[in-house]
Parts: sequence; structure tokens; C-alpha cells
Amino acid sequence: MKQSSSSRKVNQQAREVIANALLFEISDPRLALVTITDCEVSFDRSACNVFYTCDAQSYTEVAQAFAAARGRIRSIMAQQLSWRVAPDLRFIRDESVDAAQRIEEALKREAERDASHG
Repeated sequence: MKQSSSSRKVNQQAREVIANALLFEISDPRLALVTITDCEVSFDRSACNVFYTCDAQSYTEVAQAFAAARGRIRSIMAQQLSWRVAPDLRFIRDESVDAAQRIEEALKREAERDASHG
């Protein structure tokens, strides 16, 4: 979907507020090593898909922690953003980071195989 500069700005604002909330206001240790990679806020700002990445061994714990912190993060967004509504938050694991890592590992294996045969 094509994004306008205003929707990019809204998405960036949401990402910054959520990332700062995780750093400074949410004390759940399960969220300590989580990175917010992107946010997609709906046109009417009623919903926000929050994409995150974390260590592969902690996917379940992080999902549970986000479920527990959803209301607090939404409150923080309402306080810090001058939007008419506080968006409903949906936390989605960003699988592109995992895919990039798998591709990188495959390329390394291929390069090693080529080097050993060459």
C-alpha cells in the first residue's frame, strides 16, 4: 500500500512512543530485548499494528508480555499523542528479520561450499 508523508509520520510517531514506553515505562523484563521494527496505523487511527522482533527462544514469553502490557502502552500513547482516539494495539512478530537471517546463513553456507570446491 502506498503511504503518504502524513501516514509515514503517524506511523513513526507511534513507533517512537511505543519504543520509548518499552525502554522507560514498562518494567516487564520479558520486553527488555524487544525491538519495535515498524508500526502501521489505520487511516482513522483506531488501530495500530506494531511489528517487533526478539530472540527466537522468547517468542511466546514476549507475546504474553505484550498481551499483559497492551492497556498500559495504549494509555501512554493516549497521553503522549494528540490523536482523537487511542488506537487498538495488535502486536505482530516481524518475520522479515528471521527470513533475512536464514537467507544470510544460506548464502554463507553456499560461499563456504564454493570455496571448498574451488
